[in-house]
Amino acid sequence: MALPVGVKAGAELERIEIDLLLEGVFRHYGLDFRGYALGSLKRRLARRMQEEGVDTLSALQDKVLHDADAMERLLIALSISVTAMFRDPSFYRAFREKVVPLLRTYPFIRIWNAGCATGEETLSLAIVLQEEGLLDRTRIYATDFNSGVVDKARTAEFPLSRMKAYTENYLKAGGKGEFSSYYTAEGPVATFTPQLLENIVFAQHNLVSDGSFNEFHGILCRNVLIYFGNPLQRRVHELFHDSLVNFGVLGLGHKETIRFTPLEHCYEPIDSREKLYRSVS
Repeated sequence: MALPVGVKAGAELERIEIDLLLEGVFRHYGLDFRGYALGSLKRRLARRMQEEGVDTLSALQDKVLHDADAMERLLIALSISVTAMFRDPSFYRAFREKVVPLLRTYPFIRIWNAGCATGEETLSLAIVLQEEGLLDRTRIYATDFNSGVVDKARTAEFPLSRMKAYTENYLKAGGKGEFSSYYTAEGPVATFTPQLLENIVFAQHNLVSDGSFNEFHGILCRNVLIYFGNPLQRRVHELFHDSLVNFGVLGLGHKETIRFTPLEHCYEPIDSREKLYRSVS
């Protein structure tokens, strides 16, 4: 039987359901995922449907709008949580060799780690700055839209079982000391030294809806923009550019770039391969 005129089917209907779900979450909880890349959203929402035991996106919408616990589970699912200490070691080696000399020229340094997740990248950055003698005059602002992962980042605690892989990454990244000196082990948990945390401010900040809150000499936002659609990526790039001092440094993930954006002319490459750029206008 043919569908009546105007009735949507298949992928178009799925997109309508996704739009309605995201609009409902925004209007009820104030959390805005409407600019996220569709492919990533589909995968994460499909997983939530399966785990929540519902068959349709409309049923998932009904559940999250009427059950705060279900919304919390959805929030965790939509958070970007794939991270590791010194992930992409070549990036940290390039940061140490090419960005640190620029940072030395400032009497006090402010760095924003946007999308810090559970803090592995923030601590990696703190270790590099500690070894280069800059941590004492640096304030690192580590932010994420998910308050739960920010709270986890504040603890600086990670499974001890990950330390072997993190040590290998640290050495590949040009580490100058003993990685084990930065944490203590108790049972299955590795807790990083409080000295690394003294100049770190952990806070909730949503790149989608919140504005600039300081001027920074460096901004690292790695492997976050790939989950955003193009309009939202442009919005975030504008936020970062507005937040950088002149000649401030922007660091992106390996699959991200400033090229082909309206702000491309505002930067010059420090290391194109490692996606490190310097603001020039």
